[in-house]
Amino acid sequence: MKLHRELPVPSFFNPDKVCEVWKVPYQQRAEEAEQWALRHKLSPAGKDSCKICLTLVDVQNTFCIPGFDLFVGGRSGAGAVDDNRRLCEFIYRNLGVITRICPTMDTHRAMQIFHSVFLVDEQGKHPVPFTLVSEEDILQGRWKFNTELCDSLRISPEYGQRYVLHYVQSLKKGGKYDLTIWPYHAMLGGIGHALVSSVEEAIFFHTIARHAQPDYQIKGSNPFTEHYSVIGPEVLKGPEGETIAEKNVYFDGILQSFDAVVVAGQAKSHCVAWTIDDLLSGMGDEKRKAAEKIYLLEDCTSAVVVPGVIDYTGEADEAFKKFADAGMHIVRSTDPVTAWPGMNNTQEARGNRR
Repeated sequence: MKLHRELPVPSFFNPDKVCEVWKVPYQQRAEEAEQWALRHKLSPAGKDSCKICLTLVDVQNTFCIPGFDLFVGGRSGAGAVDDNRRLCEFIYRNLGVITRICPTMDTHRAMQIFHSVFLVDEQGKHPVPFTLVSEEDILQGRWKFNTELCDSLRISPEYGQRYVLHYVQSLKKGGKYDLTIWPYHAMLGGIGHALVSSVEEAIFFHTIARHAQPDYQIKGSNPFTEHYSVIGPEVLKGPEGETIAEKNVYFDGILQSFDAVVVAGQAKSHCVAWTIDDLLSGMGDEKRKAAEKIYLLEDCTSAVVVPGVIDYTGEADEAFKKFADAGMHIVRSTDPVTAWPGMNNTQEARGNRR
């Protein structure tokens, strides 16, 4: 069975609104989606012979709307906005191809190890956003655990300090970035936590048109670890070997359940890169074969860049080169899916299996 042809972008989509926050008119879009499915002869996603999962990493206001807490502007300054305009158009054009959409949601509270309130210096002052905290910083007493959080976190002052040292040492040992103090972001219950309105609208339209419930994956609420990758937190064990967090086993089955996994979202240098790296690490013996199922939308993701402070573009590009060398496909959203490397072989193999 051939992949569905590309569709037009619905007239209600306004690319100029991708940078804004607004209410999706659900009932109206639902009625339009049902008519769209009839007009373009879209079948329910469950009947797809070639199953494609679109994984959207943290496409939330906090990362994607200018003026929000951690807007990912990239080097252009408009990175996430341009990425999401292309992403929405990709979803609409490929409505008949995408079997399931899996959005991940970065989800935080105030008292977490990467927020300022978690640490203090000798004067009781907190580190400012984008401070990098190393093992040496903790050993030298430059930063220490804020003992005023003990009651809320249900730990002792001694354990808190021991844990902070253990944490930065674990990051160093694992070859991770130093602990970064991020601005408060993706706060549970806040407007920054929500999906970008234009992307949410596109997901909802797909849901109704294809009868395909999106599969949301929540990550990042554990106060004792960063959680860039949706698959696994940065640190899983505490200083005494106790379990701090566990990996998300959901994605272990994605590569087996789908013929292709398409990845987009923010940020290319952090949550996207670490998610893909975890996928690659868990592929097992047939790593090359599994990697060839993954397609990275390079024009729908941007690196973290804070002008004059940090620029992770180089690290992001290096990570994507590593993924390509492993067998993953770096593609663009504007290219027809049927023209992507290996896609015709994928659908033919799936058809033969059925």
